[in-house]
Amino acid sequence: MPLIFKHAGMEYNDKQIQIMETAEILFAEKGFNGTSVRDIADKANVNLAMISYYFGSKEKLLEALFSYRGEYIKLKLESMIGNKELSSMDKMNTLIDHYIDKIMSQQCFSRIMVREQVVNHTGTTAELIFEMKKRNQELITKLIHEGQKKGEFRKNIDVPLMMATLVGTANNMVTTQHYYRNINHLLSITDEEFQKHIRKKLSQHLKKIFKVILTNEE
Repeated sequence: MPLIFKHAGMEYNDKQIQIMETAEILFAEKGFNGTSVRDIADKANVNLAMISYYFGSKEKLLEALFSYRGEYIKLKLESMIGNKELSSMDKMNTLIDHYIDKIMSQQCFSRIMVREQVVNHTGTTAELIFEMKKRNQELITKLIHEGQKKGEFRKNIDVPLMMATLVGTANNMVTTQHYYRNINHLLSITDEEFQKHIRKKLSQHLKKIFKVILTNEE
């Protein structure tokens, strides 16, 4: 009986998780088009028929990966929007930390997002990225409108540019962290200490920027 993992309301068994996470590594390294189903099967140590049985095709496997990785932030956003106990600014600060945690803990998936947005503007990956961005922006816009109605946020906020600031800054820090670490003389600390360091710096930096953007307060 295969072990079942419940993730964001979906169920995947251990073998499906193994295949998706293997595909994720290869897609990050070689791109979606540069990775074959045989590449995935060989690296995951499974046969081709198993991938076909669970996912049907490479495109369907990619869709499953996006659902597996993307549903978590959607549920977090929906949960925050419905939380009556938090102020709108507290919700936004929580959102910032969720995005940082997601990008830092899912670095291969983040590389897929960055890479595919640069090299591919059409096709399966482009469509999945568009739908994920569209859905998340709609939820964040709802959160901001809620803050505006309460008088906590100012009017005329450019949501797409604000989200580009959040995702772009966090992605850039994570993907170029080896340069940051070297330039800022942080080579002597452990990887775990360094990850804690950049997470804290990112969180503080982005929260200060967002406070100014949303409220005009320093």
